[in-house]
Amino acid sequence: MAGLIPQSFIDDLLHRVDIVEVVDKRVSLKKSGKNYSACCPFHNEKTPSFSVQPQKQFFYCFGCGAGGNAIGFVMQYDGVDFPQAVENLARDAGIEVPREESKAEARRHSENNKLLDILDEAGRYYQKQLRQHAQKDEAIGYLKGRGLSGEIARDFGLGFAPPGWDNLLTAIGGNTEADQALLKAGLIIQKENPKEGDERKYYDRFRHRIMFPIRDSRGRTVAFGGRVLGDDKPKYLNSPETPVFHKGSELYGLFEAKKANSKFNRILMVEGYMDVIALAQNGIRNAVATLGTATSDRHMLRLFRQTPEVVFCFDGDEAGRTAAWRALENTLPLMEDGRQVRFLFLPEGADPDDYVRQNGKDAFEEAVAKASPLEDFFFDKLSTDLDLESIEGRARLSNLAKPLIRRFPRGIYSQLMLDRLSETLGVNKESIDELLKEAPPEPPPGNDYPPVETMDGQSYAHHDASPPMGMEGNRSGASSQARRFGGSFGRSGRASLLRKPNSLKAIELLLRNPELALNLEQDLEPLRNAEDESRKLLLSLIEMVRRDPHTETYTLLGYCYGTTLGGQLTQLLKDEKITPVDGMEQEFKQIIDSILSDIRKKYELLQLKDELKSRVAAAGSVTKDQN
Repeated sequence: MAGLIPQSFIDDLLHRVDIVEVVDKRVSLKKSGKNYSACCPFHNEKTPSFSVQPQKQFFYCFGCGAGGNAIGFVMQYDGVDFPQAVENLARDAGIEVPREESKAEARRHSENNKLLDILDEAGRYYQKQLRQHAQKDEAIGYLKGRGLSGEIARDFGLGFAPPGWDNLLTAIGGNTEADQALLKAGLIIQKENPKEGDERKYYDRFRHRIMFPIRDSRGRTVAFGGRVLGDDKPKYLNSPETPVFHKGSELYGLFEAKKANSKFNRILMVEGYMDVIALAQNGIRNAVATLGTATSDRHMLRLFRQTPEVVFCFDGDEAGRTAAWRALENTLPLMEDGRQVRFLFLPEGADPDDYVRQNGKDAFEEAVAKASPLEDFFFDKLSTDLDLESIEGRARLSNLAKPLIRRFPRGIYSQLMLDRLSETLGVNKESIDELLKEAPPEPPPGNDYPPVETMDGQSYAHHDASPPMGMEGNRSGASSQARRFGGSFGRSGRASLLRKPNSLKAIELLLRNPELALNLEQDLEPLRNAEDESRKLLLSLIEMVRRDPHTETYTLLGYCYGTTLGGQLTQLLKDEKITPVDGMEQEFKQIIDSILSDIRKKYELLQLKDELKSRVAAAGSVTKDQN
């Protein structure tokens, strides 16, 4: 039997995924102030009461009380148990789920937080140099020469790494712990052959460069890119792979694009930082770029969570068309019905930065609107240098197209691609179908993800949008997990919402972190008259902690042993948890608010019933007197 999923991994996974992306993939969200809202998918309602809070990475329904983080949402919406929800989210993030807790894993999670802190500090240092350094005018002059304003530089957090070998190292390093963090974060490099008597073992990676912070989906700086100001090579330099930065997953500009747009009609994929920023300067705030890597299926999956349409905008030279074809190949398995991919090739030697500055926003958007659809680029590319008037040329096209078309998901889109191939070859569709059965699907280029093992021992690749045929209904081991996490599987295959009462959720959180009771500002007096035993117990535990702020978990649990809930609460503490430490306080307060709201509604309903009874009695008395 597989071991428990380490809590440190769960916290790390929840840091990597964005709950807005997770929910919006399943439920259409609308921006509402700082949050997002929708009609709740877990109960019928006409007015939206379902809220997603990106800052806290938390969802909550004020109507039915459903709430939690990204894992909890996937469990409830997809009708899967806890381990499978974690597997699904981890697969989308391109990471493998460990199954045994270890000291090394816990240490890695702690070290990652230190790296994020040092990267954030470095970002603030570079921004400060752009404002205050003696040689800042060179950097500012370059940015102004590219047409950038101070507002855009601020929005993208641009900075300046001054000339010199140890500016950053001197500013935020200087001791063993800080130097090691800078080294692991990819900000400094260890000297290979230091000179005798040289006390410095390291030097700055980024020197005399414009600095571009690379942010993850939650806005945390995970790496940097630097554009040289002198004649040094390379012209553009990225941070190396680190424990918190994976080039094949991150997209430059996605966080900034999401911050500027509540909803996208389309996203533009361009080739570099300056393309993204130049477009933003001209009012086009929906562009992103990869980080020195080819567009991967993980990149595309992230984009399709934001929008149904992606437009690749590349240079029209051979290198640009090669990059576009590689992107197309990795996109094919994700081309579900309703998704659209198009390709815009600019004049050779021009990039989006040049084009939009020379021709303006309207001309660029018009070019985007006329971009070639995937199917045109697909068949044009495969037909290059083929004589389609000859049998040999058409046969060659068939051999090239068949394995690629087999990689499309089943649906209308793949059928239309077959129709196009049939029309081009002059062969009926039935013959094409027979040929496709004989052609093995071509594996996606560069896809070396390890397979995901399912609960019944089968495996399927990370790039698959869904498990193999026949696995959709697999619920091996699900019933016990459903009881543990408050879900059960109904006829529809989606979890029916037999969740734990809110009061038990609150008690569970309080047992994990007693200090939560000290930060409550609500009037808890209504809990004193609650009829439900778990609500009374919740109040007792809160009051215990308030009387003695040093009360520990096991003191509270000992108090619970004398109640009928004692055994159940002990089991709750043993279960895998889906709330990260930094989200517990927010969840606890919202649950308390929900419980108090429920008590008030019941009290008001009782008052209304009493008033109606009084009126009915009074009306009856009047009628009797009249008779």
